[in-house]
Amino acid sequence: MGTTKTSKGINLHRRRFFGTAAMSIAAAQLILSGSADAEPSNAKLAELPKIKPGTNTSFGTLKQIDAGVLKVGYAETGDANGPGVILLHGWPYDIHSYVDVAPLLAHAGYRVIIPYLRGYGTTRFLSSETVRSGQPSVVAVDIIALMDALKIDKATVAGCDWGARTANIIAALWPERCKAMVSVSGYLIGNQEAGKMPLPPKAELEWWYQFYFATERGRAGYEKYRREFSKLIWQLASPKWDFDDATFDRSAAAFDNLDHVGIVIHNYRWRLGLAEGEGKYDELEQRLAQAPVITVPTVTLEGDANGAPHSEPDVYAGKFSGRYEHRTIKGGIGHNLPQEAPQAFAEAVVDVAAL
Repeated sequence: MGTTKTSKGINLHRRRFFGTAAMSIAAAQLILSGSADAEPSNAKLAELPKIKPGTNTSFGTLKQIDAGVLKVGYAETGDANGPGVILLHGWPYDIHSYVDVAPLLAHAGYRVIIPYLRGYGTTRFLSSETVRSGQPSVVAVDIIALMDALKIDKATVAGCDWGARTANIIAALWPERCKAMVSVSGYLIGNQEAGKMPLPPKAELEWWYQFYFATERGRAGYEKYRREFSKLIWQLASPKWDFDDATFDRSAAAFDNLDHVGIVIHNYRWRLGLAEGEGKYDELEQRLAQAPVITVPTVTLEGDANGAPHSEPDVYAGKFSGRYEHRTIKGGIGHNLPQEAPQAFAEAVVDVAAL
């Protein structure tokens, strides 16, 4: 696997990962929560072990915590007193996108939190009266509430797909809570007005599922065939990723959440202006509609075989005004980059968080 780098401003120092091929099981054990202000030792940063994608299959026992409107299900690993790193999954994926990344970061001395987003896995709403909204700003509000509940004042946020968009929003709206960011496919903040603008036909074709979800037939189809649908998206978005049924099934179990379909459908309909958002978040949406520049240190990543809709790095490089670097990860890496290339993803987190 190779990496191509382009940078703006200060070029981030890229550490070489070395060590044993096997990883201590203890490094992946779940631990109690703690302070996010400590810094990992340089020695640990220099001794991250190599890992083969698919080495790990489980986080062990998951935790639950009331945070905002949710009872969030999450995995936690690493140093209870280490600096916080929050890893955010996308659709149609789940926390297993980070099953190999998390032990690497734990080994480096970080406190690693991997939450199920609303509508996934063991995350539940505290009230049946809460709107099952999937609008992007609300998902970011969920993560800020989770940080508050876990007493994490500031963390590095890193994500892919919906998770990258959520990380972008946190970095843009709450930079005081965001030490640094890693974002797969770059700058992903959008708004409803932009979503109404037509794209060239080839680009529209890549978003076929968004138009499918705009119909009641699409909602019913996703409800009935959510696993088949999700596996198709995995194959299209990562055409060179040879994942097996067991790998897919571990993540697909997260889609059995009772709120999953409603939140996914609302997310994509909201993007097209076909569904209303919650009025109490209008001010956030207005700020996001201005396409705010992200000021926190950032590394953006892209796989060289990403089959999902995405922009070229030069399109969004200007949206980052702080220390910034882009890395293209070679070797047939698709859209689910942290699971397909965990070494490269963890390295990016370590590099950007050390600034």
